[in-house]
Amino acid sequence: MTRHVQIRRANPADFGALGGVFHAAVRQGAGQYTEAQRAVWSPAPRSGEAWTAHLGAQTVWLAEAGGEPLGFITLTPAGYIDLAYILAEAQGQGLFRRLYHAAETEARSLGIVRLWTDASLHAKGPFEAMGFTVMRAETVERGGERLARFRMEKSLDG
Repeated sequence: MTRHVQIRRANPADFGALGGVFHAAVRQGAGQYTEAQRAVWSPAPRSGEAWTAHLGAQTVWLAEAGGEPLGFITLTPAGYIDLAYILAEAQGQGLFRRLYHAAETEARSLGIVRLWTDASLHAKGPFEAMGFTVMRAETVERGGERLARFRMEKSLDG
C-alpha cells in the first residue's frame, strides 16, 4: 500500500519522535556496522534538553505519513548537514532525496555556497547521488568502538 508522504519543517514538538527515528535507523538500518558499533552509536532513543537544543539550533525537515515520522534531515546555518536518518522500512522510496532537496533549497536561499557532512558507510552512496564528493575517509571512536565515516562536500556556487 502506497502512503502519502509529506515533507515539512519539524518543530520542537516533533523532536522526541525524531530521537526515536534516529535510534531505529541506526539500530535497524545501518547494516555496514556491527551490532556493537550500532549500540555505542545509539544506545537509546535521543531525548531531553540536550537533544532539543541540538535540533533547535538547526533547520529540521521531516518526512511523515499519516502523522508518523519516517525520516529527517538537519542543516546548520553554516551549511553542515548534521543528521540524515530514514527508518529502515521507509528506505528506497526516495525520502532521502526529497529531504535533501528541501535542505539544499533552503541553503541556496540563504546564500550558502557549500554543504558538507560526515556520512556513515550507509549514507555515503545517497550523498554521492546528490552530488557530494568524498574529501577524506575518517574513523571516529565511540565507547571503545571504531566507526568509519566520510567527510563529504558539495559546492552550491555553480
